[in-house]
Amino acid sequence: MAHYKIHISKDNLMFAAGHFASYDGSKVEPAHGHNYRFSVTVEGPLDQNSYVFNFVTLKRMMKRISDELDHRMLLPSESVLISVEPQPDGGVLVRVGTRWYRFPGEDVVILPIANTTVELIARYLCGQLHEQLAQSGDASHLCAIEVEVEETFGQSATYREELEPSA
Repeated sequence: MAHYKIHISKDNLMFAAGHFASYDGSKVEPAHGHNYRFSVTVEGPLDQNSYVFNFVTLKRMMKRISDELDHRMLLPSESVLISVEPQPDGGVLVRVGTRWYRFPGEDVVILPIANTTVELIARYLCGQLHEQLAQSGDASHLCAIEVEVEETFGQSATYREELEPSA
């Protein structure tokens, strides 16, 4: 079966966010931020309208996902080195070794990942898009989603998810 790909990389597919990642097994970076940019590729056969997927719909989905992360602190819920503790008053307490931070709940996004690396952020974004595509009902023919996230110029990671088309 023949497959086609469409790729979207727009200036508005970006988000500014803070994070700190662990590295070298037991170290954690100081809190800092990036102006992340990302792109998406979806692959599959053409649908009844000769599209892999409608560009406008895909751009809207990705923009909604990026808006949820924009101007937020990205925190990993599954880290063994970074403790993220939602507080009864709506705040979030974060402990990293002897350091601690307190953020207003509306300023953070707690991601279901072990580390806020660009690799795992790409996987998270891909999963979010996969969910939205499944909910749309228009994507059952797709066979792959690929998301590339750039955390700084010339430094990016790509995550690709193979799908089982149901059409």
